[in-house]
Amino acid sequence: MKKIKLLVADDHKIFRQGIKKLLEEESDLQVVGEASDGRDAVKKATELKPDVILMDIAMANLNGLEATRHIKKQLPSAKVIMVTMHKNEEYVLQSFQAGASGFILKEGAVEELVSAIRSIHSDKSFLSPSISKTLIDAYMRKMETGKTETPFDLLTDREREVLQLIAEGYTNREVAKSLFISVKTVEAHRAHIMQKLNIHDIAKLVKYAIQKGLVDLNV
Repeated sequence: MKKIKLLVADDHKIFRQGIKKLLEEESDLQVVGEASDGRDAVKKATELKPDVILMDIAMANLNGLEATRHIKKQLPSAKVIMVTMHKNEEYVLQSFQAGASGFILKEGAVEELVSAIRSIHSDKSFLSPSISKTLIDAYMRKMETGKTETPFDLLTDREREVLQLIAEGYTNREVAKSLFISVKTVEAHRAHIMQKLNIHDIAKLVKYAIQKGLVDLNV
């Protein structure tokens, strides 16, 4: 039997190791790699090409949503399941918009996660039963009417990365160092972000980033 290859991306080592041990008790599942943050997840995904990626949303440096966007651009066939403790409607919608195929709450049973992995590997989607079906129905209606674009959608991938780092308290110089770009480029991105979002206050930018799932106060 060919096993389903898995990549587990979570910033908590104990969670990664626990999930790996539990999943590998299933004869058809194999954890081929672990990632401690979003950037590591993108790197490991392109190197290992797993069948399914278990992605935590709330990770510092590059969150799971942005990591998923990067991975789906490089590996369109990659299947991602968001695994999070946050039962947040915005997170659910952002996850599917980023390209995820499933959304699972960490409070759920292991059997639910295993079922999700097998379903998504078979080209189906999966949503934790505790997530309201009406939420997804509403999202699908928006997709059909083409009314899903928001100011956030106007941001480029790099601008979302910069926004996350700014919201996490990084200075322009620290952002530049982290992304290997110049301080002047960071300043330009920052100006574009504020213009597109019509937000010209750092405190409000931080609040906005939290609402959009880019950062989490519990990270």
